[in-house]
Amino acid sequence: MKKAAIILAEGNQQKIYPASVRHKMSAVCEVVAEGTPQDLVRLRDTLKDVEILFSGWGPPRMDEETLDFFPRLKLVLYGAGSLKSMMCDYFWTRDIPVCSAWIANAVPVAEFTFAQIILSLKQVQQLPGLMREAKAKATPPHFENGGAYGTTVSLISLGVIGRKVARLLQNLDVEVLAYDPFCSQEAATELGVKLVSLEEAFSQARVVSLHTPWLKETEGMITGDLLASIPPGGTFINTARGAVVNEAEMIRVLEKRPDLSALLDVTYPEPPVKDSPFYTLPNVFLTPHIAGSIFGECGRMGEYMVDECRRWISGEKLIYQVSKSAFEKMA
Repeated sequence: MKKAAIILAEGNQQKIYPASVRHKMSAVCEVVAEGTPQDLVRLRDTLKDVEILFSGWGPPRMDEETLDFFPRLKLVLYGAGSLKSMMCDYFWTRDIPVCSAWIANAVPVAEFTFAQIILSLKQVQQLPGLMREAKAKATPPHFENGGAYGTTVSLISLGVIGRKVARLLQNLDVEVLAYDPFCSQEAATELGVKLVSLEEAFSQARVVSLHTPWLKETEGMITGDLLASIPPGGTFINTARGAVVNEAEMIRVLEKRPDLSALLDVTYPEPPVKDSPFYTLPNVFLTPHIAGSIFGECGRMGEYMVDECRRWISGEKLIYQVSKSAFEKMA
């Protein structure tokens, strides 16, 4: 049986690779070493026979010094999303396949977004204030078009998460618009979405959900003018990256438009600076980057990597392998 090691930050070993996942792992490989990146020297003698490395949040940096501890390494399995904290240029010269559980992490993000879209269409975020101020005796005019039936939702970018959200939205009686210059008409039809311009996506939807990756080209892509064009009572949801939004402009829009709501699971910087208006604006709802895998959900990422390990050992095609070019596009 091929030998494996589990190396990642303290506390994440059991979170990403819990007992149920380890039971499945034991059927495909033998774990002979486990620890944190700081334990590599202590584990050196055992690591020399390791062919498979399981990792995740808090991984070892895969530079020349680290790879010297793994002379027989043939497969790296990262039970989390972005590989930015793990990979370096030297790793790609070794021609070792690396796989990421980023698709597994997309599942809870899509679920979280779908739930927030439904609540946003009901304008639930504004109800506490209305109950306090109006004692439920009156509601603003922008509530008249609330609810899911016959309304419009826009998705900004149709990557893995955006597509999962689009499929979940097929369960509602809503029109789904999408902005993604790289999505084909055929794919859009299969997802049940109508491709539109970025401006149309904001100006025609009651809820706009952002799923664009953070790249140099996308920094500040979501401007104040776009946000200001959202119809009365609308909501902007960001579970992507804060840097994709011009947040200074967003704050000015939200200050002028109390009818708009912003649900922000991500900001830039993260968390916001201590005097940020995000903490005090009544129409801003912050969550601490929890849309992705948390607690029990993390085991799904580990299970995806164990399944990938089985495929590699069986000589099957890897499903979640990340190429260098794909890595360079990761947020």
